Order: sequence, then C-alpha cells, then structure tokens
Amino acid sequence: MRVPDPEPEMSIHAPEGGMERLIAIMARLRDPAAGCPWDLEQTFATIAPYTIEEAYEVADAAERGDMADLADELGDLLLQVVYHARMAEEAGAFDFTAVARSVADKMVRRHPHVFGSERRDKSPQQQTADWETIKAAERAGRAPAPSALDGVAPGLPALTRAVKLQNRAARVGFDWPDAGAVLEKIAEETAELVEARDAGEDAGVAEEFGDLLFVMANLGRHLGVDPEAALRAANVKFTRRFQGVETALRRSGRTPDQSRLPEMEALWEAEKCAERNAR
Repeated sequence: MRVPDPEPEMSIHAPEGGMERLIAIMARLRDPAAGCPWDLEQTFATIAPYTIEEAYEVADAAERGDMADLADELGDLLLQVVYHARMAEEAGAFDFTAVARSVADKMVRRHPHVFGSERRDKSPQQQTADWETIKAAERAGRAPAPSALDGVAPGLPALTRAVKLQNRAARVGFDWPDAGAVLEKIAEETAELVEARDAGEDAGVAEEFGDLLFVMANLGRHLGVDPEAALRAANVKFTRRFQGVETALRRSGRTPDQSRLPEMEALWEAEKCAERNAR
C-alpha cells in the first residue's frame, strides 16, 4: 500500500491552508493509488455540468442575499476550477497556477485605466466599450479573419447566449432600431408558429418556437431586461404561487390532483392578490 507524502498530508489537514490546501485535497482525490474511485473516473465532460450547476447556485445565493450560503456556493464553484485544473495538469496541459496567471494577466491588460497609463475618469459605459474593444483585438490576434460572433461560448445557457450573439451583431450595425420593431417581429414569428402548428409540422413548430424565443430575448435586450434573470424570477414566482395553492388545498386534506382547474385557478388568483396587498 502506498504511503501518502507527509508534506501534502499536513497541508490537507491544516485548517489555515487556504488555496494550497484545496489544491492538495484535489490532488489526493485524483491520486490513482490513494484517491477516490468516483473522482478518478471523472473527465472534463462529466464535470462540466456540475460546473454550470454550481455557477447557477452562486447566482441564486447572491440574488437571495444569503451571505453564508454564498460563501459556501463560491467554495463549490472554486472546487470546480481546481478540479478542471487538476485534470489538465495530469494531461500535461496546464495547472492551477497557469489558470490564475492567465486571468490575472487578462485583468491587467483589460484595465489600462487602472493598471496602465490611461485616465481613470471614464463612465461605466465607456469602460464597457473599451473592454469590448480590447477583447475584439485579442480575438483578432488569434484568428486571421474573425467573425463578429467569435468568442460567444456555445455552452452558455441558450437565452444568455442569444443576448450575447445579438449584442455582437448589434455592434456592427445588425440590429432593430427600437423595441417597437422587435414587437412587430414577435407578432410575425407568432403567426409563423401558429401556421406551423396548424399544418401539423412538428419540425417546423420547434423551429418557429426557437425563432420566437430568440426574438423575445432580443426584446429583453432592447428593454434593458436580462432574459435569463427575468425567467429565473418568473420561475421563483411560479414556484411560490403554486406552493401556495398546494398549501391551501392541504388545509382541506387534498392535493392538486384531487382538485379541479377552476378551483386551483381561484386559489392562484388569491395568492396573486395576497402578494399585491403585502407590497
């Protein structure tokens, strides 16, 4: 049986170990002789969904203002970075230090008004524009003929990616002039969806539904609304109100499947009314 090295072992059990402790823990988990069988089986592909999930849990904790939960979720997200870096180190690609160095270099490079000679008296809008200009220059340096859409990660949530693609296209002038024009396009896409449905075209329905969602995301962009955040809020609201309906039915010893739609709709409206009165 392999005996663990004493120095990393001490680091693993040192409460004040910080980042070094976490890196040592991950190295142990991935150790072929002394690690965890589950962790050893993981790959970039199998871990990636957990990374996305943890990012959403960070966003949820931040939105709720739960600082204790936020600290916990940020730790879970940091573990994901350490996990990916460890697997890359095992493959001889890069390690955690390279990850940290890369993002540090990027932050210095993209903040010339803080770390360079440029003036700091810029508006947030100008800073955002400068940031995007620097990013575009970086992309141009990596490819001979970049697309305006390069760098928008395919793995992003679909609504978020739609907005990012639309923002990129808008920077080169491909955009509707205002929200009114987008609303007209929504009416057009809705009519096309109805036409596909009436024709019984399943593939056409899916395509037109996707087009409608894409234009809805664009409407949010024109209205200054983050579609992803708005939908998350709508999900929370639906959950709260439906659970209120369940609670009301439970008082009479029933569940939703033992009720009828008109009764549940009345209870739903009562929940809405109670929310309005509580504001």
